[in-house]
Amino acid sequence: MPGTVSALWRHPIKGHGREEVSSVDLGVGRTMPGDRVWAVTHEASKTNGGEWARCANFSRGSKTPALQGIRTKTDDDGTLRLTHPNLPDIAIDPATDSAAFVAWVTPLMDSDRAQSTALVPSGPNGMTDSPFPSISLINMASHRVFEQTAGRPLNPLRWRGNVLMDGLAPWEEFEWVGKEITLGHATLLVKERIVRCNATRANPDTGQIDFDTLALLSERWDHQEFGVYGEVIEGGLVETGSTVALA
Repeated sequence: MPGTVSALWRHPIKGHGREEVSSVDLGVGRTMPGDRVWAVTHEASKTNGGEWARCANFSRGSKTPALQGIRTKTDDDGTLRLTHPNLPDIAIDPATDSAAFVAWVTPLMDSDRAQSTALVPSGPNGMTDSPFPSISLINMASHRVFEQTAGRPLNPLRWRGNVLMDGLAPWEEFEWVGKEITLGHATLLVKERIVRCNATRANPDTGQIDFDTLALLSERWDHQEFGVYGEVIEGGLVETGSTVALA
């Protein structure tokens, strides 16, 4: 039975905020437009941006959980408006306001971690955690099973997915690996399961660790995987309410 797209999310700055959109036009071999187009280097980084690099080069929620509490809104002119429950709101031009952004986010950084140094561009594709231009897919039925097993409600935004899907069987997405799916008017090749990190332990509303997602995945399912990565092989429009199905 086909599912539907229940929400679309992008993360303009890798590891630093999220925003919901109602539609996206996916391109072949490209990440979601506007997703992870910026990243934040730190004192131990081996890159200045401009091309894909491993996530260890960037400040992110797996090392600083407070970053999970950032929310973002992109204005029509490209201005990013960022909020956090423990910080004043800020509006920046990411191309010119690197220093202002670093000063804003510094109070969230753990003192024993490499400190953030600059806001840098990703290059032609987003700075995803995968070396290929991925779209991350989250099955809400799987999330509900996870919640039930945890015995408490958990915000699905902690998984930092691009596409949230409803109407599927729990864990059906794991069976898609190696297969093609239609997502609205686009077609994706589902390439792999997503191995999760400590960032998912933090509540995206507060930026505080409130549940050990990794321990539950390991204890109940004997792995630390949730969601899948797809790569766009046929571009097209995807909207909230679009159909998701095996091709």
